[in-house]
Amino acid sequence: MTVLPDDGLSLAAEFPEATRAQWQSLVAGVLRKSGRELTGPAAEEALLTTLQDGLTTRPLYTAEDIAGSLADDAYEDARGDTAQGDRGDGAGAPAGFGAARTGLPGFAPFTRAGRPEGAAVSGWDVRQRHAHPDPRRTNEAVLADLENGVTSLWLTVGPTGVPVGELATALDGVHLDLAPVVLAAVDQFASAARALLALYDRRGIAPHAARGGLGADPVGRFARTGRRTAGDVDRAVELAALCDRTYPGLRAVCVDGLPYHEAGASDAQELGCALATGVGWLRDLTGAGLSAEAACGQLEFRYAATADQFLTIAKFRAARRLWARVAQVCGAPAGAGAQRQHAVTSPVMMTRRDPWVNMLRTTVASLAAGLGGADAVTVLPFDHALGLPDTFARRIARNTSTILLAESHLGRVIDPAGGSWYVERLTDDLARAAWAWFQEIERAGGQRAALRSGLIGERIEGTWRERSARLARRTEPITGVSEFPLLDQAPVEREPAPAPSGGGLPVVRRDEAFEALRARSDAHLAATGARPRVFLAALGPAAVHTARAAFATGFFRAGGIETVHDPVSVDADTAADAFARSGATVACLCSSDALYAERAAPVAEALKAAGAARVFLAGRPGEHRETYLRAGIDEFVSVGTDAVAVLGSVLDRMGVA
Repeated sequence: MTVLPDDGLSLAAEFPEATRAQWQSLVAGVLRKSGRELTGPAAEEALLTTLQDGLTTRPLYTAEDIAGSLADDAYEDARGDTAQGDRGDGAGAPAGFGAARTGLPGFAPFTRAGRPEGAAVSGWDVRQRHAHPDPRRTNEAVLADLENGVTSLWLTVGPTGVPVGELATALDGVHLDLAPVVLAAVDQFASAARALLALYDRRGIAPHAARGGLGADPVGRFARTGRRTAGDVDRAVELAALCDRTYPGLRAVCVDGLPYHEAGASDAQELGCALATGVGWLRDLTGAGLSAEAACGQLEFRYAATADQFLTIAKFRAARRLWARVAQVCGAPAGAGAQRQHAVTSPVMMTRRDPWVNMLRTTVASLAAGLGGADAVTVLPFDHALGLPDTFARRIARNTSTILLAESHLGRVIDPAGGSWYVERLTDDLARAAWAWFQEIERAGGQRAALRSGLIGERIEGTWRERSARLARRTEPITGVSEFPLLDQAPVEREPAPAPSGGGLPVVRRDEAFEALRARSDAHLAATGARPRVFLAALGPAAVHTARAAFATGFFRAGGIETVHDPVSVDADTAADAFARSGATVACLCSSDALYAERAAPVAEALKAAGAARVFLAGRPGEHRETYLRAGIDEFVSVGTDAVAVLGSVLDRMGVA
């Protein structure tokens, strides 16, 4: 053990070093109090948290957990040739893939950063999205953003944004040699690219001074819309060759992971799909005569950043590591494997109810993307799910990155998450899961073939189905929607955004099931002047019933059902009158298990006699289940109950259409 000089700050030098076994023994003692007899590693295993993609997080990480993943200096020899199209073994997946060392920032495998300086010199690129179809209003917003901290523009062009012919108007007054422009033109990328290049020429911008991306993404278009146009891939390859020859600061092709994320894909599935898409482009570009290095230089990767901070950090680190592996197999120079990354705060996590909470979600997501090493970060405005953002929403979006960089100084440390045993292990596990999915796609013929066959859609659908079950049971909570909903909050109205092109993979949101329930409640309120109600029959003093009354309040309000808790407590003699005064047709008993055993049955009978169409009990019935059912209690709600199913059936019984 290294002995450090005494600096007067020693905290525990006189104590012996603690061992993992000692910690496990302490965990076992805590578990024993809850009736679980587990010892040694089994006690630690009991505290594992299961994530998507078969990943787990442990309650404690030490150097032992990452020793294997950081041991070797190089990847093992690969089998196969990614660029030449050999899909037999998943682009040369090595047996010891996880053994690649983390490396230094800016050096292969680029886990720690794509550049040696990371974001320490200039921070990340603050890239604002613009999609208003009115070119003059877009221009006003663009100029305001550039004057107030935005460093590049992400401009939607075509049917869902600025018309191609109005691109010059939208960019009027923009110094194109200073402000990089990245196009998003799903259906018209070739014409939009030509319009932008022509604009550079008209304004006298030297080809070497142009910065940004042309956004060619026919694979993403196919994923979103199910449509393919003959010659789109060839046109994208031509643009890439042109940029390689003439516009060194432009990247022609976008490898977009958002269509898969927005369809409900897990992080490993999004990474695997992006990796397979990128490999397909390498085949196309090298087949057209570009070197592997030049082909890599024409790709920019776009990923979603979520409010799951550590998983997002690991995701961007794993993405660079995976791509470095592909570049190595292709024979590209080591520096060519530094993946260019554009992070976008997740549209799936954005809610329509209580949208102000989205500010917090996007703050955490952009922080995680920045810490994970993303080159450019787009913070979607908090009202993104409601339509076109207003001036205030755009200002908050751009200032989110400004605060993180200028006030929180997150860009001053290179790879700030590096060395965290948790993050390093999570990065390794996520990279392995993504690589396995990538191999499966390659065995199916590559990304485009897997999209055509339905493999990708089916697999993502299964993932979203599992996640939807967690959302419905509120084991994945949504603040302001499934947890702590505010029924009296005035809705936020925005100008509708142009309808996106559909027909391919679906577009999902975490709040969609609860949003449907809340919409039914809103319609009932508009038609009758009141929301559907449930009466909370609280038994005993407040200290006894408050916890379950609060649970029931949140549970029913998540479905737009107002709770009436008046009086504070009832018994078998007063419950009927209180229920009648409440105006509700459904009741829910709230108290402790002990009081339920004494009072639940007579109170439930009184509520049924008073006309309650359905009586719930907040909690688990335990050994008294049959007694409660005979007394008229119809259903039990507790942590883990399928709230969407229960609330939907309650609204049905209330006659809420």
